Amino acid sequence: MRHGKKTNHLGRQTAHRKAMLANMACSLIEHKRINTTVAKAKALKVFVEPLVTKCKNDTTHNRRLVFSKLRSKEAVSELFREVAPKVGDRPGGYTRVIKLGSRLGDAAEMALVELVDFNETYNVGEKPKKKKSTRRAGKKKAEDTASTAEPKEASAKETKKQEPKAEESKAEEKKDDKKEE
Repeated sequence: MRHGKKTNHLGRQTAHRKAMLANMACSLIEHKRINTTVAKAKALKVFVEPLVTKCKNDTTHNRRLVFSKLRSKEAVSELFREVAPKVGDRPGGYTRVIKLGSRLGDAAEMALVELVDFNETYNVGEKPKKKKSTRRAGKKKAEDTASTAEPKEASAKETKKQEPKAEESKAEEKKDDKKEE
């Protein structure tokens, strides 16, 4: 019976298991995604998520706690510098485990472990911002208001000169609209 046995020992001694999880966590932080077996992926998720939660509050104490688990200065600095700002508002669930199928050599179930906020494919809530396209017709309104502000004492010659320009600008607008479509 397995009463009260919460930890998956992964067929390793304690020191070997801790070293392996620390190395896998450093690789995950560095590369943002790694391939491993499903059992190791689940164990890694339990190992990494509390560390990411600690990195939200950047204090010397938290850095030392994370360093004691990871044993890599580069991984700790990247965790606090790059990962923490992206996950600052997330309440948990920083990693995602995607099952990939069986490995050819020994038919072990493989999985992809990745940091959630660093995958652009699955970030549905954040859509890329589109540039606001302005139509040329908007500029014409500004010209019309400027022409109405002028005194009405304009001579007949000036009004005749303005009419062909308006027709030319309308033709240019139609050409631009066709190009945009």
